[in-house]
Amino acid sequence: MMAKAPGDVDLQDVAVADQALSATPPGNGRAPTHRQHNGHRSSSDAPHAHTGGVIPDIVIRRLPVYVRTLRALRDRGVHSVSSDELADHIGVTAAQIRRDLSYFGKFGKQGKGYDTEFLAGAIAGILGLDRQWDVALAGFGNLGRAIAQYRGFGSSSFNIAAVFDRNAEHVGQEISGLTVLPEEAITEVVREHGIRIGIVAVPAGLAQRVADQMVAGGVRALLNYAPVVLKVPPGVTTREIDPVSALQSMTYYLTGEEPAE
Repeated sequence: MMAKAPGDVDLQDVAVADQALSATPPGNGRAPTHRQHNGHRSSSDAPHAHTGGVIPDIVIRRLPVYVRTLRALRDRGVHSVSSDELADHIGVTAAQIRRDLSYFGKFGKQGKGYDTEFLAGAIAGILGLDRQWDVALAGFGNLGRAIAQYRGFGSSSFNIAAVFDRNAEHVGQEISGLTVLPEEAITEVVREHGIRIGIVAVPAGLAQRVADQMVAGGVRALLNYAPVVLKVPPGVTTREIDPVSALQSMTYYLTGEEPAE
């Protein structure tokens, strides 16, 4: 196991970053409209009959789960899977899977199911996971260190290419072959390296400023760990990861389980 700096949070706390990034359409503030099933964008496709050309964001968010499940089945030697079997693994209905996939084309054959390797590759192409995406990370505290060291990025389509922090004691430190740079360099470095994706792992009071600097440099997709809603211009996609809010949304379902006095 990779060593962590003293005081770092558990790397499992940031494991969801890979999945959230996979569902982020870089360079576009809207869900994709028309994509062929081979994974290439197609502006010539007719608008989908059910959506008028716009794919619901919730569908995009499910696609990384499909890819992960299909790859796991493939690695276990499963070459073909029915929509019912895939639904059992994922926890949705077979009809939902067929409906989601129909936005992008026709997959599988009646009575034969889906080819796991082909479908995993096709959906990965739709998500843009058939290439490498460089990512800028702002924040090198406990959370930022854990994200920078997260080994899940190694087998994904994402690479932490630049790390920034405002703390002078952190600037100049080395992490995974990178030198931590000062926060004021964000816009210049992001623009120079053509980075389109950013991760915000700074306190809430600094998050908007950092996001503005990233966007000014050309970032068009932001994964935000700060407990604040970022204000971004049109054409910029955001995803929020707030463990406290997630826990708060679950306690609602537990309040009726308290034993009576």
